[in-house]
Amino acid sequence: MSYYLPDGGRLYMSTTFAAEKTISAVTNANAAVATSTTHGYSDNDELLFVSGWEDATDTVWRANQLTADTFELVGLDATDTDIYPAGTGTGTTAKISGWTELQQWLESSPSGGDVRYVDVNPISRRNGIRIPAGFNPMSFDLEFGYDGALASQIAMIAASRTFTKAAFKLVAAGGLTGYFYGNISFSEMPTMQKGDVMRARAGVSVLGRFISYV
Repeated sequence: MSYYLPDGGRLYMSTTFAAEKTISAVTNANAAVATSTTHGYSDNDELLFVSGWEDATDTVWRANQLTADTFELVGLDATDTDIYPAGTGTGTTAKISGWTELQQWLESSPSGGDVRYVDVNPISRRNGIRIPAGFNPMSFDLEFGYDGALASQIAMIAASRTFTKAAFKLVAAGGLTGYFYGNISFSEMPTMQKGDVMRARAGVSVLGRFISYV
């Protein structure tokens, strides 16, 4: 059992991706093994996986290189063929080849990602039924100390204005690293309140899953 503190944590946004590699097969294993001819990946490379598997796509996974043509997607347990139908997990991977730290990070608050239910009230029952039907959209709201000259804030504005998707990496004290991927929106108008620094607000609409490693 471990506890992790946000104090001293750092947040990064991807700046570049390497060329996409075609994934011709993915096994229903724990961890799932991907086949990509001469992929060139090394252990712990950070990969954006775009797949036919809904619960694995648009998500950043780490690689465990096995052979010149195969590697594990570390942490992806694809043994449940109802969620990960056999033969349908093919797609692409792209190595994240550059990161920029999002400086002057002040606060963050995630929302969504919880289970979405459908309530059913059969006439023949006094008690209703709540059926899990998926998950609610997830987002990550952020605040920074406003500085329009910071390279990281300029990069966030550019990604926001062009609707460019990016990967994000959260590094917490104690060695925990988490990843997510999505569209960032950045408000160029800072908030101003007496007794506090001017703040820039941003938010990420998360497309895939939040995956963490220790």
